[in-house]
Amino acid sequence: MTAEPEPPAYRPCVGIMLINRHGLVFVGQRCDGPRGAWQMPQGGIDEGESPRAAAIRELREEVGTDNAEIIGESADWYRYDLPEELIGKVWRGRYRGQIQKWFAMRFLGQDSDIVIDTHEPEFDAWQWVAVDDLPRLIVPFKREVYAALVQEFSRLCQTSAASR
Repeated sequence: MTAEPEPPAYRPCVGIMLINRHGLVFVGQRCDGPRGAWQMPQGGIDEGESPRAAAIRELREEVGTDNAEIIGESADWYRYDLPEELIGKVWRGRYRGQIQKWFAMRFLGQDSDIVIDTHEPEFDAWQWVAVDDLPRLIVPFKREVYAALVQEFSRLCQTSAASR
């Protein structure tokens, strides 16, 4: 009798809600995703790396700048599953989804500091959007996470806009 294979684990990663001085949130359009699907920066946590350090590194890698300060951290870790057709195809088949620690960051720079044409670009376009628009811009399988993040971090967008 053979045992059923273990289901793949969840990939530990971080996500960043980058908020500008007008209270708008950075989103990028992935190079490898469907057109019109936008997301906030996110990426894996390297072995031995803290989630905070990973968030700053991912911001630099994906947005081209780390000119930001952390102003909030999600109370919990968020988790999502990939659609069945993607399980086994992304991340070398090692994960069924991601478990994410999210950070809200206040962007301290100018739009000209944002450079998405990085060494290994993930985005081919970017824009600032209202926080309430985030869930409708993301791919459906991440929508629940984005709706929860809007609830948790939207007050920080209002604070950023009020402090200009």
